[in-house]
Amino acid sequence: MTTLLGGRRLPFVPSPQGGPASGRSTSRGRTARAATVAGPALTLAVLGWHHRWIGDDGLIYTRVVRQLLAGHGPVFNVGERVETSTGTLWVWLVTAATYVTRQDPATVAVLLGLALAVGGLALALLGTVELYGRPARVVPLGVLVLLPVRALWDYATSGLETGLAFAWLGASWWTLVRAARHPSPGRPFTVAAVLLGLAPLVRPDLALVAVVYAPVLWLTVRPGPRRTLKAAAAGLALPLAYEIFRAGYYGILVPLPAVTKEASWTLWDRGLVYLADFTGPYHLWLPLTVLAAAAALLVRRLAPRGHRMLLVAAAPVVAGTATAVFVVKVGGDFMHGRMLLPSLFLVLLPLFAVPWSRVTGCALAALATWALSCAFLWRPAYHGGDGTYHVYDEHAGYVANTGLDHPVTQQAHAARRFLFAREVRDARASGTRTLLIETRYDRTVLKLPLAPRVPAAFVGVEARLGHAGTVIPLADRAVDSLSLANPLGAHTPPVLFSKAGHEKPVNPAWLVADYTAPAAGDSAAVLAARRALRCGAIAELQDSVRAPLTPARFWRNLIGAPARTSLRVPADPVRAEGAFCGRGPG
Repeated sequence: MTTLLGGRRLPFVPSPQGGPASGRSTSRGRTARAATVAGPALTLAVLGWHHRWIGDDGLIYTRVVRQLLAGHGPVFNVGERVETSTGTLWVWLVTAATYVTRQDPATVAVLLGLALAVGGLALALLGTVELYGRPARVVPLGVLVLLPVRALWDYATSGLETGLAFAWLGASWWTLVRAARHPSPGRPFTVAAVLLGLAPLVRPDLALVAVVYAPVLWLTVRPGPRRTLKAAAAGLALPLAYEIFRAGYYGILVPLPAVTKEASWTLWDRGLVYLADFTGPYHLWLPLTVLAAAAALLVRRLAPRGHRMLLVAAAPVVAGTATAVFVVKVGGDFMHGRMLLPSLFLVLLPLFAVPWSRVTGCALAALATWALSCAFLWRPAYHGGDGTYHVYDEHAGYVANTGLDHPVTQQAHAARRFLFAREVRDARASGTRTLLIETRYDRTVLKLPLAPRVPAAFVGVEARLGHAGTVIPLADRAVDSLSLANPLGAHTPPVLFSKAGHEKPVNPAWLVADYTAPAAGDSAAVLAARRALRCGAIAELQDSVRAPLTPARFWRNLIGAPARTSLRVPADPVRAEGAFCGRGPG
C-alpha cells in the first residue's frame, strides 16, 4: 500500500524501510539516542570530578593495595591474614591500576571509581533504550531523578567500591536486556551468567540482585539443561574459587567487616532513620510519584512485545526494593545515602530513558523542576539522623578535616593534625618498641612496651582505621579499636551504638594482653585476657590468622571456617575466660 497522497507523506504513517526518509530518520534517531546516553554520563563525570575525594574507609582499601604491591599478600597488616574490605574485586582492580600507573593508590581509586561510575551509567542508559526497541525519540526521564542527588556526586569517587557497583549494575542490566531482545542459548547467555556470578565479589549485598536477575535471564532465553549447567558452572566458578581461597586463607566465610557489622542483625528503627535521612532532604517521594504514574502508561508500550520484556523491566525494580529492604533491616549506615544509592539506581533503571510522548514530555517538565530545586536548594545536613542515630555527610566532613576541597591523596589525610598521628611519629622517632592505644578520640593515649614475641616494632590502635593505616608503616601494625580489622573484636557481641558499624569497640584489656608481656601491675581483666587468648576456640581463632600458612593450616582454616564465622566471644575478658578456659589450666 502506498503511503503517499498527492505527493505528500502522511505524518502518522512510517516511512518505508530503506527509503531516503527512513535513512534520515534512522540517523536522527541514532543521534538523539547517543545524546540521551552521553549527556547524563558526562554530567555525572563533571559532578563527580567536582566532588572528588577519598575518605577514611577508602584508605582501608589503599593500605591493602600497598601491602599487595609490597609482596605481603591481601592483608591489612603483615603477619595477620584479615580481609578488611567487602569489595573484593575493587581491591584487585585498584592494585592492578596502581601497578600500571605507579601513582598514589588513593588517587588511582578516586579516578578509577569515577570512570567506572560514568561507564556504568552509560551502559545502564543503553540497556534501557534497548528495552524499548531503540525508539527514535528518547526522553532521559528516570536518570533525571538520579543525577541531582548529591550523595551520587560524592560516592562517584570516595575511594570506595561504589563506582564499581554502578559499573556492574549497568553492565548486568545491559546484558539482561540484550538477552531478552535477542534470546540465544550461546555465548551471550554464558557471558551474562559470568557477569551475574561476579555480584558477591563486587559487594556481598549485590548477590540479591543476581538472585533476582538469574531466573529472569533463564526465562528469557530458555536454554536446555546442558547449556544451563554450563552457564551456571561458568558463573559460579570464580566466586566459588574465591570462597575456597577466603575460607582457607582468612579462616572465615565472609569478609571480616560482615562479621563486625553483624549482617544478620535486624534493626528496623535505625534503618528507617537512615532511609528517611536519604529520602527526606531530596523530597524523593515527589519524583518517584511522577515516575510511578508514567510507568503505568509505559507498560502499554512494552505489553505488545510480550511478557518477556515486562518481566525484564520488573526485575531491577524488584531487586532494588529487595536491596533497600535489606539495608533498612540491618540498620543502614552512617554515611549519608551511600548504601541506598544502588537501590535507587535499580528502581529507576527501567525508566532511565523512555520513548517520547505527551505523557513523558509532561513528566520530564515536572522532573526538571524538581531536579533544579534538588540541585540548588535542597542539601543534606552534615549531621543527620534523629538524635538517637547519627548519619553524616562524609564528603563535607573530610573536606573540613583536611582543609582541602579535594582530598584525593594519602598525604592529604596523613597530614591531618590529629593527636594520634603526632604520637605515632614521636613514638617511631624514639626507636622504642611501643604499643600506642588511643583511648578517646584525639584526647588521650596509652603507651606501653611491646612484648618481645610481637613481630612488629610498633603497634598503633585507633578508631579511624584508614587514617591509622596511612600514618603507620606497612611493616608495623595498625589495629582497629572498632574491630573492622581485629579478628577477636569482630567476634564479640555487638553493643547498639548511635553510629552504624561502630558497635564492637575492643576492650583495651585484650590489646594489652595480646601485645605486651606479663607485668606485676596487670589488672584482673588483663590477666583474664592473657589466659583466654590461649584457650580453646579463641586460641584457634588467633592461629587461623597468625599461624604460618602451611597446607595443613589452609585445610584446617577451610574446614573450620563455618564454625569460626559463627563464633562469638564475650567482650569482657573475665567472662570469656570462664566460657572458654573453664577451671582447668589455660
